[in-house]
Amino acid sequence: MVPSSKLKVGDMIIVEKNERVPADLVLLRTSDKSGSVFVRTDQLDGETDWKLRLAVPLTQKLNKDSDLFNIDASVYIEKPQNDIHSFIGTFSMHDGGDETGLNVENTLWANTVVAAGTATGIVIYTGCETRSVMNNSQPRSKVGLLDVEINGLTKVLFCAVLGLSLVMMMLKGFSGPWYRYMFRFVLLFSYIIPISLRVNLDMGKAFYSWQMQNDPEIQGTVVRSTTIPEELGRISYVLTDKTGTLTQNEMVFKKIHLGIVSHDNDTFHHIGQIIQNLAPTILSQSAPGVGGSGGSGGAGNSVVIEQQQAPLIITNKPMYSGNRMRHPEGWREWEAVKALALCHNVTPITDEDDNKSVSTSSTYTSSAGGSTSPTKSVINVEASATEHQYQASSPDEIALVKWTAEVGLTLIARDINSMTLQMKTRKSKGESADGMLQFQILQLFPFTSESKRMGIIVRDSGSGEITFYLKGADVVMTSIVQYNDWLSEESGNMAREGLRTLVVAKKVLSEEQYNDFETRISAARLSVTDRVAKVAAVIESLEREMELLCLTGVEDRLQDGVRPTLELLRNAGVRVWMLTGDKLETACCIAKSSQLIGRNQGLHVLRSVSTRTEAHAELNNFRRKQGHALVISGESLEVCLQYYRPEFLELATASPAVVCCRCSPTQKAQVVQLIQHHTGKRTCAVGDGGNDVSMIQQADAGVGIEGREGRQASLAGDFSVPQFSHIAKLLLVHGRRSYKRSAALSQFVIHRGLIITTLQAVFSAVFYLSSVALYQGFLMVGYSTLYTMFPVFSLVLDQDITSTTAVTYPELYKDLSKGRSLSYKTFFIWVLISIYQGGVIMYGALILFEDEFIHIVAISFSALIVTELIMVALTVRTWHRLMVLAELFSLALYLISLAVLHEYFDWEFIWSYDFLWKVSIITLVSCFPLYIIKFLRKKCSPPSYLKLS
Repeated sequence: MVPSSKLKVGDMIIVEKNERVPADLVLLRTSDKSGSVFVRTDQLDGETDWKLRLAVPLTQKLNKDSDLFNIDASVYIEKPQNDIHSFIGTFSMHDGGDETGLNVENTLWANTVVAAGTATGIVIYTGCETRSVMNNSQPRSKVGLLDVEINGLTKVLFCAVLGLSLVMMMLKGFSGPWYRYMFRFVLLFSYIIPISLRVNLDMGKAFYSWQMQNDPEIQGTVVRSTTIPEELGRISYVLTDKTGTLTQNEMVFKKIHLGIVSHDNDTFHHIGQIIQNLAPTILSQSAPGVGGSGGSGGAGNSVVIEQQQAPLIITNKPMYSGNRMRHPEGWREWEAVKALALCHNVTPITDEDDNKSVSTSSTYTSSAGGSTSPTKSVINVEASATEHQYQASSPDEIALVKWTAEVGLTLIARDINSMTLQMKTRKSKGESADGMLQFQILQLFPFTSESKRMGIIVRDSGSGEITFYLKGADVVMTSIVQYNDWLSEESGNMAREGLRTLVVAKKVLSEEQYNDFETRISAARLSVTDRVAKVAAVIESLEREMELLCLTGVEDRLQDGVRPTLELLRNAGVRVWMLTGDKLETACCIAKSSQLIGRNQGLHVLRSVSTRTEAHAELNNFRRKQGHALVISGESLEVCLQYYRPEFLELATASPAVVCCRCSPTQKAQVVQLIQHHTGKRTCAVGDGGNDVSMIQQADAGVGIEGREGRQASLAGDFSVPQFSHIAKLLLVHGRRSYKRSAALSQFVIHRGLIITTLQAVFSAVFYLSSVALYQGFLMVGYSTLYTMFPVFSLVLDQDITSTTAVTYPELYKDLSKGRSLSYKTFFIWVLISIYQGGVIMYGALILFEDEFIHIVAISFSALIVTELIMVALTVRTWHRLMVLAELFSLALYLISLAVLHEYFDWEFIWSYDFLWKVSIITLVSCFPLYIIKFLRKKCSPPSYLKLS
């Protein structure tokens, strides 16, 4: 074993199954003959789907791994970069002169895991140059608004320390060593600065996070950032993704339109019947020497398919008349189904224990009137009726492949070079049987967000026909396909039904056309400069005058509880924005079905805007529609922000709901940032995919949903929930409690420092401005720890309303965004309370004490502790047994201290009647007026939650 730290560029290593890749590699060989290997990349990009990686063809064809040491070759690689989805390089064999281009499919990035088989690779990047390390940038450090407000108050308190010390020095006079006295006063009054507040708040936040994660109603919630739970209590804008967040990301095939006819769930079985009826014709055409270029055959031809040693005879209609092929009825449906079964990146996953074999040794026999025609090779099937499972990078792809299997064309095998489809046919007695179709994969063009389409070129192994299939979004496919007069209308209709649409097309290529294309794309893939652009240009040259086959509609169902959750947020005064990369019509339909936009609510669609004049006209039109929801595309958003940013943001932030469609990940983060800067309000971003990470990290509170697109968003979020409906309780209940509790805790910690500083200031002023500490040693340490820490910290258990009330009356959440629980107003109120109570305690002790200085300490300190405990009790709104225990425990600790700390307290005086009544009178005067004020305020101007009772 060699540690990864010892690896160098140029080393060759072998990675076994379930082993982590230690460095960035170019894949040279795999244990699979086809040169393919699957890797798990969830620790790199958060995606849980396996990725297919391909070995360099020039090295994969070597007989064994040791032959790698006998070749003269070199690898050219680009400079290190952080893009994990692209790579440019070349592999050159100097002895043979062969050269092949390398892309990301030929690489294994560090921290990925080999999912199956064995991989042999050459190290190309190590250490800080690997993709994983270069993508490990530190996330943005988020500071909660409450922390910012406390920092501001702390600055005020620091100025108060300096100001109070300066006043004392001015009264004392700047004679003698005045700077020493000044420094002493600063030390004596430093208790104003709440040093222990940070510790208390962090402990409280940890407790709030524990409560969130252990709430049985929102099981699965994970708090990844324990520093900002209070942010959930002050959210004004929620920005959410659509697919996988509001919807389940469980795709169900709902509709297919063929131009002249449309099929849905009610008529899908007709397509299945068509496939079975056409099976003999298709299988005979796919057999070598029969289909493709034509041929002649007699009437009444029959197909014999051997299955489990029982011949199956199917009579089919003649397919050819002279040299012209006549398509039988249902051929359009067959072409559409075949295209969907071939044009994808889906890989079937089967159990290795299944007793399944595919053989090519059986025969196809055609006979007519007793005569026997030459025997030709076809496929024989021995397969158990096993339901296949599929692996793909998109659930849309799996939904399409599963549907083709339901109607009779099943993907059962695939590697990098070939694909096998299993086709249901019909026996003579009405029973069903299966036949096989094999296709050679010549080229594969994966889907990209830039092209918005994917394609594949395949060769029918039987007929030899080469076909280029392409599918993609209607916005890009409209200009590619022919005879598309119905496409735009039907695509809009499906989108209004909330379906995700894909346009499917094909183009039959001759051998000459394909050979020319292969030459050009091979040259483009070998290019070192502008390789991506050159490859795209070659592919686009083929995407011309394609035959439109069908338009598909896939439904992405809403998640459970989305509608009531959005209604709760809307009633709570939270404005919800939907930011999605989907098309406008689909986004609008989901917004209406989820009730993000109310049924009776007006909707203004700000359509395509490309110039400043158009943007000005659209914004003026929207300005006249008060109370309407806004729908805007990403392209129009860019134009509006470029020319009319303040005006657009003013209108959009005032809108009850906004839907931004066709948004890129960068635009999503930009929208969040613009809302933050324009409104100054707190934002919460919710998403489930890798394209939502930038938005989640930019928001004040990011919530990731662990969905079918992987864990990238979940890992990047400050909070992780299993479904969108948990957002309501996260904000309305836990967010409210976290903010209210932290605000109360902060006020009491500040009050605790202010009141004891007031006592010290009065004492120093009375005793000739002396800089002598009133309380010394253990009394000062015990004051902020043993005697008051537990009751004050127990405020994290307090709650003004129950969780049921918070959800039943979401309107109560509106008050939290105003920040009234902790503001400069409440701060100065507590300053006045501290000055009043500190003055009463100190002057009361000075008036009531007789002749011993130690009596002043005993009376004032005892009154101070009891006052603090009473103030906590007056603040509590819902008692918890631990709060009662904290009060009694602290009081008991202080009583024990009175008995054992003889150097601070006079034993005889402590147990006298005089001590008891003096402390009681002082405490009563310091607390009772405040209780009266609080009682009157509740009666005259009660808070919102009290009005409910």
